Amino acid sequence: MKKIDLYTDGACSGNPGAGGWGAILIYNGIEKELSGGFPETTNNRMEIYAVLAGLNCLKTECDVTVYSDSAYTVNAVNNGWLKSWLQNGWKKADGKPVLNVDLWQELYALSLRHKLTFVKVKGHADNAYNNRCDALARAAIKALRQECAAGNGDIIG
Repeated sequence: MKKIDLYTDGACSGNPGAGGWGAILIYNGIEKELSGGFPETTNNRMEIYAVLAGLNCLKTECDVTVYSDSAYTVNAVNNGWLKSWLQNGWKKADGKPVLNVDLWQELYALSLRHKLTFVKVKGHADNAYNNRCDALARAAIKALRQECAAGNGDIIG
């Protein structure tokens, strides 16, 4: 299996509000940057989406280490929440529906294809790749705002 490092970050201007995500795939010293955004979303959705965007670029089964500053994303996998939610019909321990279930279902499906290891990194600190992903996510939000200001998209508050 190819060994891949995947750095990810999500950002939101307002929560909910305009959101962006950034990801960097690294394989054998080659880096591929990805980014995008949505006019109305949440920070948590962007954090998960960044992981999915990176994983969906992989054409074969890979051994992927995912680096994220999102405790929500990392803990959902490392603490077994994702598997519990699946077993409980996508309900949390309190019986309430899991938020972002569409993204969690996709992440679960991808976890069956790839070997995934999630590592929590400190956000806005000394991790150059996390900082770059944050910059990509924020640039995606800025691009959305510019597109909307030019009349080419939905109005963002």
